[in-house]
Amino acid sequence: MGALHGLRNAGSSACRFLAAFAVLLALPTLTAGAVTRHYTFNVQMTNVTRLCVTKSIPTVNGQFPGPKLVAREGDRLVVKVHNHMSYNVSFHWHGIRQVRNGWADGPSYITQCPIQPGGSYAYDFAVTGQRGTLWWHAHFSWLRVHLYGPLVILPRRGEGYPFPRPYKELPPIMLGEWFNADTEAVINQALQTGGGPNVSDAYTFNGLPGPTYNCSSKDTYKLKVQPGRMYLLRLINSALNDELFFGIANHTLTVVEADANYVKPFTTKTLVISPGQTMNVLLTTAPNPGSLAYAMAIAPYTNTQGTFDNTTAAAVLEYAPTPASATGSLPFLPALPLYNDTNAVSDFSSRFRSLASARYPARVPLAVDRRVLFTVGLGTDPCPSNQTCQGPNGTKFAASMNNNSFVRPRVALLEAHYQRRYAGVLTANFPTTPPHPFNYTGAPPNSTFVTHGTRVVPLKFNTSVELVLQGTSIQGAESHPLHMHGFNFFVVGQGFGNYDPVSDPAMYNLVDPVERNTVSVPTAGWVAVRFLADNPGVWLMHCHFDVHLSWGLSMAWLVNDGPLPSQKMLPPPSDLPQC
Repeated sequence: MGALHGLRNAGSSACRFLAAFAVLLALPTLTAGAVTRHYTFNVQMTNVTRLCVTKSIPTVNGQFPGPKLVAREGDRLVVKVHNHMSYNVSFHWHGIRQVRNGWADGPSYITQCPIQPGGSYAYDFAVTGQRGTLWWHAHFSWLRVHLYGPLVILPRRGEGYPFPRPYKELPPIMLGEWFNADTEAVINQALQTGGGPNVSDAYTFNGLPGPTYNCSSKDTYKLKVQPGRMYLLRLINSALNDELFFGIANHTLTVVEADANYVKPFTTKTLVISPGQTMNVLLTTAPNPGSLAYAMAIAPYTNTQGTFDNTTAAAVLEYAPTPASATGSLPFLPALPLYNDTNAVSDFSSRFRSLASARYPARVPLAVDRRVLFTVGLGTDPCPSNQTCQGPNGTKFAASMNNNSFVRPRVALLEAHYQRRYAGVLTANFPTTPPHPFNYTGAPPNSTFVTHGTRVVPLKFNTSVELVLQGTSIQGAESHPLHMHGFNFFVVGQGFGNYDPVSDPAMYNLVDPVERNTVSVPTAGWVAVRFLADNPGVWLMHCHFDVHLSWGLSMAWLVNDGPLPSQKMLPPPSDLPQC
């Protein structure tokens, strides 16, 4: 490691070639039929008009949303990013495990320094043992509100789906948010004043608000189908700060996949999908539809005590020409649950089960080496003596896990770990139990102040971990979508109130628990997950509400190398951005 580091610092072309060659040799060998797919991302400012407001937003290749990436299981992707903006930027390939290759994971200051204005970086990674719907997005400040797109991983050639073959695959639908204001100014103002940020002005289907908003009828997303057919529809929640209900009027959906993992199919009229989550559904169209068009709609689910975007966005499911008996009436919105209907969310979430078949087994760890409990929620920071703050009781909003609010380091944690240069960068003392136990879902403690630090939890390679995420009611109980980088996990249990380590494990599902990369901690409740720490590196885990991420609701797992060469981190690429 020291020799390689010295070579990289020397900066000679020969040394850069050797480093790049080492990475190339270490990448997984492509399997038969697999290919290397090259994409180019030119990140630039582009004028876009929504809600009769024109503003300059970050885009990839001038597109909003960004381009769809397509690969097959086993393929290698090389995405060359050129930053033509005045902002720093990095990209995360949400749900890709990045086996031994954290250098391609993307979160700024965790696995890489961001790509500076005028800079470039090639994300080079293999898709190993995964197929389904994922997505990509920026991972710096709030830039992902505009910088996102689908990542579709098809099965290997000759392999079908474990559900009925659809007639056709529809374009992916990305659910998002639109702000008339500059979102970087929105979050910067909130961090300065300590209050909650201004909320979005609309929700969007593939970047389009639709007819429920003023000045938006022409900006309506339309999905065209034929009668009497079954389609595969990929749904992605790329919204910045909102969990969303989704439904199609007069249609039933069959859920067959979640976060690029097949699930036992189940039918539903309404989905709830959290930021970061993806779902594949089968949509069977009516053989003799009574209308030429049906509305698709999204609306928020939240229990926040603050303001939120309480609007509904609509898109249109358009049938091909139908018999003369069709009414042709205007679309009416599907009936979605109330914005705070936690029971509807709980009922829907409880229906997910892994296939747990011979072809797609559920490899949930049955024996546990390490049990940890993290409280997840909001808190406060004292207001600086020289200013007035707009948070609760004159404080500033903060967020934490086990009362530790994450402090962004000055350098990338993964590089510090690779070089074993931890001093002044991180400490390995993240609390694995709440430092001050209290009634987490009851009355808040006397002090709601959080602590701050860049702390990680170190794990030996192949440690099996049971993690309980406990929601708190400090500043109000609400759901928190938690995303883990570098791993999938199995959701073995969830419930309301405070987790009981004696009685609750008896109710765990260890037979066919759903496998995910993003799970919502129930409002005033808890969720238990298990994973195997078999991917060496430094991996971020954070709330996928970007406002909570900005307030510090994140932490990192530091997974050490295993003894075998195939269990060690790859060396860094030669073009890794510098801070």
